[in-house]
Amino acid sequence: MSPEALHVMSNKTTVGELIAAFLEQCGVKTAFGVISIHNMPILDAINTRGNIRYVGARGEAGALNMADGLARVSGGLGVAFTSTGTAAGNAAGAMVEALTAGTALVHITGQIESTYLDQDLAYIHEAPDQLTMLSSISKAAYRVRSVETALATVREAVRVAQTAPSGPVSVEIPIDIQAAETEWPSDIAAPHIDTMTHDTKRVEQLAAELAKAKRPLLWLGGGTRHARAQVERLVKLGFGVVTSVQGRGVLPEDHAATLGAFNVQPGVEKFYKTCDALLVVGSRLRGNETLKYKLALPQPLYRVDADALADNRGYRNELFVHGDSAAVLDQLATLLEGRIQIDPAFAGDLAATREVAVAETGKGLGPYKRLVDVLQHAVGRDYNWVRDVTISNSTWGNRMLKIFQPRAGVHALGGGIGQGVQMAIGAALANAASKTVCLVGDGGLMVNVGELVTAVQENANVMIVLMNDQCYGVIRNIQDAHYGGRRCYVQLHQPDFAQFCASFGLTHYRITSLDQADEIVREGMSKTGPVMVEVDMLSVGQFATAFAGPPVRKQEPEHA
Repeated sequence: MSPEALHVMSNKTTVGELIAAFLEQCGVKTAFGVISIHNMPILDAINTRGNIRYVGARGEAGALNMADGLARVSGGLGVAFTSTGTAAGNAAGAMVEALTAGTALVHITGQIESTYLDQDLAYIHEAPDQLTMLSSISKAAYRVRSVETALATVREAVRVAQTAPSGPVSVEIPIDIQAAETEWPSDIAAPHIDTMTHDTKRVEQLAAELAKAKRPLLWLGGGTRHARAQVERLVKLGFGVVTSVQGRGVLPEDHAATLGAFNVQPGVEKFYKTCDALLVVGSRLRGNETLKYKLALPQPLYRVDADALADNRGYRNELFVHGDSAAVLDQLATLLEGRIQIDPAFAGDLAATREVAVAETGKGLGPYKRLVDVLQHAVGRDYNWVRDVTISNSTWGNRMLKIFQPRAGVHALGGGIGQGVQMAIGAALANAASKTVCLVGDGGLMVNVGELVTAVQENANVMIVLMNDQCYGVIRNIQDAHYGGRRCYVQLHQPDFAQFCASFGLTHYRITSLDQADEIVREGMSKTGPVMVEVDMLSVGQFATAFAGPPVRKQEPEHA
């Protein structure tokens, strides 16, 4: 007899099963975590019900990164389970990354028995004032305080996580409440997510201003990943596009109207001076993509964002519309039809600017331009491109390798190394693309290297491109550029990755010459399941231009 049938007879269940059943109603197909005595009632229910795939990570940070990666590429809800105390603390860095990226994610952590909670008893697995810690790394954090309010609390956590501007939410549930019996409620449906509305009069005002422009540019951020159709309407009217790294693929990056994420190159900044309006949509205009807010962006600058506090943040805007990007852009496109006259030279100037930016970036790659070309040829159009923080991502991963879908690009937005492989595992298990490709350096890989075993155990369909220079390359270059060449603490003793991978059954290839790249990459892409392609950078050679951190500018911008 099924669990549901048994409970129909008794009308009783546990809070743990109630939460598992509710997550099913929220569309959760895969969840991640590390099993513990303080989350077993929920995970036991997930196992018994058999409707959610549970992926056991090797560490809590890995579990949260995986849930983050899955949510980003799927557009759904990420879910991860940890234990309380130390385990919840282990998840902190990954939660900060999800918070920075605005990922809709629910982190469910255990808590000690209610009887002993908050009494400073040094009880095992208790972290004093854990809820405050969780609040600082989450969009919101809640504690389930009774059996009766357990479902309502978790439902509210899901609602808040998915309400724009989205973000990760933590819920701590004492173990006695998880295990407690309760009656099946009549309603375990997913929460209602409010559709954001906007002031239509402000959009009319924005349309009136943009109708005067002849060379208007859209800057698209991650908040536009659901707004491709509306962006395409404006592009048909003649708008050009540039994106943040998080906004890549909203317009396919081989589209003639986009600069892609070539947003800070000198030639692009020169092009900005020829534009007569900039509409920033769903982007924070982050410091490392704007020369620490000194990039000379086109003026006048207008902004649309789901976050009301984005008004005048980083850059002053002439007009701000608080609302959902898709809805605002749809109304805007309707209002501008037949009202805007585009400079006939604008599209050609934008395309020429991109061509120069791509060529100049390619020159700086030295031998690695060939690797980019090989990968681009092999990956096709249906793939996820997940990157860790590494020189190769900063120099080419964030811009050169084209992506074609709004949710296909995932990177460590907060700048912390060691998260790429885990996010790639989550992305692969979302089954949102035919292949996931992950770019990682050797330093970042070793931070959470145990999750490679998770990839093998779960047969995640990911090809890991490991750029191995046996050091923290970016830090080394910064030391060369700003510390008189005094290199310290950057050299890394690394394992023989071929032997290491063989020990747990991960297919491994090594590229020592880029003459091997085409055959090895094609073979790696053809395999189902996890593969590592190690690029021996000490054998291949150096970049033509050393990357020593994001570009900065000391003087204030001279706006157009």
